[in-house]
Amino acid sequence: MAGESHDSQRILTEARASLVRQQAGGRRVGGRSIGQRSAEMKRQHVARKAARMAMAVGVILVAAMGVGLAIDGIGVTGLMLMVLTIAAALFFFGRYPRLKVPDLAALNTGNVRSMVGRTELWLEAQRPALPAPAVQLVDQIGVQLDGLGVQLEGIDPAEPAVAEVRKLVGEHLPGMVESYRRIPAHLKREERGGRNADQQLADGLGKISREIDEITRKLAAGDIDDLAVRGRYLDYRYGEGLGEAEATPQLNPPPAAPPENT
Repeated sequence: MAGESHDSQRILTEARASLVRQQAGGRRVGGRSIGQRSAEMKRQHVARKAARMAMAVGVILVAAMGVGLAIDGIGVTGLMLMVLTIAAALFFFGRYPRLKVPDLAALNTGNVRSMVGRTELWLEAQRPALPAPAVQLVDQIGVQLDGLGVQLEGIDPAEPAVAEVRKLVGEHLPGMVESYRRIPAHLKREERGGRNADQQLADGLGKISREIDEITRKLAAGDIDDLAVRGRYLDYRYGEGLGEAEATPQLNPPPAAPPENT
């Protein structure tokens, strides 16, 4: 009997600890939130887990009451089994399902609020693989994305400028980080054009941060026409950052062109 009581207490403790970890952001999505949108998605995930846990406990209690009425009581052993079952259910639903990192291809989908939240979650998960200067910029961009998301929610989604901004946030920004992550570790210190991959990434993220700030200011001023024109240059400006071709060092120089026949 003492062993069963100890096991039930241990499972309940682990279940509570698991729920606390989920409320803190979990380990699958980078821990601390970099923005309000990603934090909101984590809170919604925890709320759904809590609802499943409450439902599981309710089902177990109803089942135990039904069995007790049918056999005129479940006794001490039945009570302990019920406690253990509740503890196991809390432990399971406190851990699963976990909030997974969004797929790269799915970032620029859905409404603006969802796009910003998914991008923030994705960036949070990449932080452990980034150099310190880039991590600081990612945290800064997370705050900026919250402000940009608020501005975009008040604009017609059909506006060309909105599509360009979504492309910057949902494609160019994560694409830059993903290009860096694909570089082998032993090549990230290799310099090309006087800069290594770490420096190129920091420079590229700095440019995107400044671009997001400028776009947010223009949206706040209601200058949607100017923003539509500016949006045409986002691809060009991104190309000055950490494009895949620029980020990946060339191990072998391209072959020289054959001499022309004279």
